[in-house]
Amino acid sequence: MNYFDAYFDEQRQLVSQIPTAHLQPILEILERARAERRHIFVFGNGGSASAASHFAADLSKNTRRAHLSPLRVTCLNDNMALFSAYGNDEGYDSVFAEPLRAYADAGDVAIAISASGNSPNVVRAIQTANELGLTTIALTGFNGGKLNALAQHCIVVPSQTYEHIEDLHLMFCHALVFTLKQKYPAQTK
Repeated sequence: MNYFDAYFDEQRQLVSQIPTAHLQPILEILERARAERRHIFVFGNGGSASAASHFAADLSKNTRRAHLSPLRVTCLNDNMALFSAYGNDEGYDSVFAEPLRAYADAGDVAIAISASGNSPNVVRAIQTANELGLTTIALTGFNGGKLNALAQHCIVVPSQTYEHIEDLHLMFCHALVFTLKQKYPAQTK
């Protein structure tokens, strides 16, 4: 058996099952956040932490336009000093929720990335974001986990394989950044 072919065949099938219309509301939330100067908080664990960091960097830098306000984006898993202080002193479940309490305002945006949709610290952060009046978005896999019911907008990758789920999460992030770049091209002199 050629495992590479099997992997890519399954990935192609998954990509074909994701309606791109599911990304439209998220795009509109990002556009509104830019227009209203809202803060976007992104977070996740493990591979999802890496995707969150990558997405935050792409949103912050690659969508800049001289004629538009920049997107204000913070990846909550990027500050290891704060992350580890909350984890050590208040428990790992608090590492995203407590920074949201400190920095977020009603109307801001929280984007959780979790393959299982059940990571306790991510679930608690989305619960906190909802309490604070943020717009909540989740990218998940499997059956969506707890985030599927908690987040106001959730895209579930219908797979049981972490690699496929994480690949598609990054594709969603890239598709959103690409669309923002195409929709709002840089002005030339």
